Amino acid sequence: MDRSTVSPIITQHAHEHTAKVSAAPTKSFKGAWTSAIFIIFVEVAERFAFYGLSGNLITYLTNDLHESTADAAKNINTWIGVSSIFPIVGAFLADSFLGRFKTILLSTMIYLTGLVLLTLTVSVIPMNHRKSVFFLALYVLAIGEGGHKPCVQTFAADQFDEQKPEEKSAKSSFFNWWYLAIVVSATSAVLLVIYVQDNVGWTEGFGILAGAVAVALVIFLAGMKKYRKEAPVGSPYTALVQVLIAAARKRRVNETLEGWGICYEDDDKDGADLEVVGQPRARTLARTEQFRLLDKAMIIDNMDASSNTRNPWRLCTLNQVEEVKLVLRLIPIWLSCLMFTAVVVQTHTFFTKQGSTMIRSIGPNFQFPPASLQSLIGITILVAVPLYDRVFVPMARKITGHPSGITMLQRIGIGLFLSILQMAVSALVEAKRVSTARDHGLMDNPKAIVPMSVWWLLPQYMLSGLADLFTVVGLQELFYDQMPEAMRSMGAAAYLSILGIGSFINTAAISAVQAITSKYGSVWLEDNLNRAHLDYFYWVLAVMSALNLCVYIWVAKGFVYKKVEGEETEKEERSDEP
Repeated sequence: MDRSTVSPIITQHAHEHTAKVSAAPTKSFKGAWTSAIFIIFVEVAERFAFYGLSGNLITYLTNDLHESTADAAKNINTWIGVSSIFPIVGAFLADSFLGRFKTILLSTMIYLTGLVLLTLTVSVIPMNHRKSVFFLALYVLAIGEGGHKPCVQTFAADQFDEQKPEEKSAKSSFFNWWYLAIVVSATSAVLLVIYVQDNVGWTEGFGILAGAVAVALVIFLAGMKKYRKEAPVGSPYTALVQVLIAAARKRRVNETLEGWGICYEDDDKDGADLEVVGQPRARTLARTEQFRLLDKAMIIDNMDASSNTRNPWRLCTLNQVEEVKLVLRLIPIWLSCLMFTAVVVQTHTFFTKQGSTMIRSIGPNFQFPPASLQSLIGITILVAVPLYDRVFVPMARKITGHPSGITMLQRIGIGLFLSILQMAVSALVEAKRVSTARDHGLMDNPKAIVPMSVWWLLPQYMLSGLADLFTVVGLQELFYDQMPEAMRSMGAAAYLSILGIGSFINTAAISAVQAITSKYGSVWLEDNLNRAHLDYFYWVLAVMSALNLCVYIWVAKGFVYKKVEGEETEKEERSDEP
């Protein structure tokens, strides 16, 4: 093929580029932490409300709505799962049509509506309708979270301009401190709100949650003029589908990029120093070797060369192709982290029921609410985040030479290992609790307090906090950093959907264990925990998590980090994980 034959398509390419680029905006935004702090408040309030509700939800379902422990656990897992799936829809709306700011505003208003309805449900709704209205309110909250979760963190991270060295440096610590703020709010909720729910009333407890979100909404609006807002660019998924179709159409093309075939140049290269109004400065992705079949989507064949206009369903840019590769690389990581959530959700369900059977006295007159034990996770993280950021990272940096001490995938892998250890320790502690109940003749008295201190549960809660610090923060950073820039809300939704699908996996595991063990006359997860075999269930989760970790390591070994032309390739961008 002669290069002269492609002049029509190259000329049209130049016109496309000129049409999409305009002068840089003259308005200056403060950005960085000055803007991000207003956004953090709305996230802190939402997490405060979520943990104030989910942390003690099993108590309300079993004590007030009279559900069995297993059914309550499955209902909670389903609600958490749905709440984590809806963000996929919210991310699509934000990236394609509404933009992140409007999506956050709308979803926070829906979330506040759900909390108000929840408060009314436990106070004025008659008992014969209370259960149905209560679950309606829960799923209104799930809809609100659908727009809130994928956008808030991404919108806050967008306030840091990666083209400014000082803001890029601040952004490197942003995810740690963002997570720390969330942990503070979650810990406050499980200590304060759950105490109010158990000792004052559910109306007052849920009313506090609604008030917190209302105040945060006002604060969020107060910072409206300080935000960097990115305009939605239409559906970014169309460009991804175009690559797949173009590559399929040219699957029999023999030319390769290393041969004499001509590739359609990415238009961002010609204007990397210009900005598009409402969007961050374009960055050109470097070509990678994985998924090379997709490279055919940017080969100019005879049909493309003879056309005066580019058909985007036959011919795509380098950036389009590489963005599809970014998404495809994250799918195996997504799949291999699902088991982590199946472990995490135990803290909302069975861990709380364990604690309710143990001695929780602090002093002569104070009983520690069992659901407030989840504050131990937050306290662990509160201590661990500064140590991680100020001690572990500098030490690891000296050994590895990596700016963050360890790579994102290594961080996730450490958390997955800790989750296995968490389940093993939980099984051993539960076996000890049952043994103590047996020694004191309490096997058939499930409401009796087993003479064993609740602080035996401390190690499993601490391990849960450490696992979160490594895996959750690592996933947040990975799915923000490695997704195409126009799809970062979807990246947040993808990370959150791990939590949702993992909850469904846990629900399926509970159902399977109940069905299998009931056939042999010894149900592992019956309401009487002294006769149940919760420790066996924990061992099952530990073994499944160990097998999952092996899969994760194999996947991570072949992962290739995003590469941007003109930027130095860091050590973490090599496929030597974990």
